[in-house]
Amino acid sequence: MSRKKSCFEDNAGWHRSKKAQAPEGIIRDYLPPYSPELQPAERLWRLVDEPLVNECFQTIGEIEEKLAARCLFLKEITEDIKNLTNYHWLDYA
Repeated sequence: MSRKKSCFEDNAGWHRSKKAQAPEGIIRDYLPPYSPELQPAERLWRLVDEPLVNECFQTIGEIEEKLAARCLFLKEITEDIKNLTNYHWLDYA
């Protein structure tokens, strides 16, 4: 007897598309809208894409360079990231 597992997805159009098929044994559950506490990483996007907003890049290399620099910066602000993504119910043990 196979066990079924839940897969939580947001309500993005590509997750709801009829073309998107879940593998056998996977049950899709959808997160409610505006629920960043259920996906803590969602709160990080504003930190990641900040240097890209309203910028025009001529090459992929320019974007990669900007993102690499941003990743190095994010690596240094771990306490800020914890404060942004930590919820009382998370257990990092």
